Amino acid sequence: MNLDQFKPLTVYTIYIASTPDKVWEALTSAEFSRKYFSGFAVEMEPKLGGSFIVHAPDGSEHIRGEVFEYDPPRRLTVSWNVNWPGLVEKLGTTIVTYEIEQAGEAVRLTMSERHDRELSDDILSGGRTGWPAILSGLKSLLETGKAPKIEMSPPVRLLEALKAMGIKTP
Repeated sequence: MNLDQFKPLTVYTIYIASTPDKVWEALTSAEFSRKYFSGFAVEMEPKLGGSFIVHAPDGSEHIRGEVFEYDPPRRLTVSWNVNWPGLVEKLGTTIVTYEIEQAGEAVRLTMSERHDRELSDDILSGGRTGWPAILSGLKSLLETGKAPKIEMSPPVRLLEALKAMGIKTP
């Protein structure tokens, strides 16, 4: 896969009072991710070409991807394909990159979501709603030892847009 064809459509930068190693661990371990990612567990093979899987709280496979860049604790790039029939075929692969940099007493975490095609704001609205909650939970967990329970409404615009495209969602 040629990553150069993917253009960023969503980018977030946050600062976390932590270390690059702890941020890396939080992004790549099931134990940490369950705490800030609403019970979802990130599991990955720690190598280029390794598998990247996110299990839903019920244990089902929600996201499947591959590790494209692996440079602990500085940079991780993975494909992020939600396991809904027809989704990847119609919307293409999503590439998520985490860049971790020391910034004085904090860590600057930049997360980007890239796509190989233009997508509507309705399609992008799901991630643009979800990513701030996920990253805020990660920040709170690392800084205080506890992630807040963030209640979010279903991403109605996204779900309606997918339905109009003939993609079945849970």
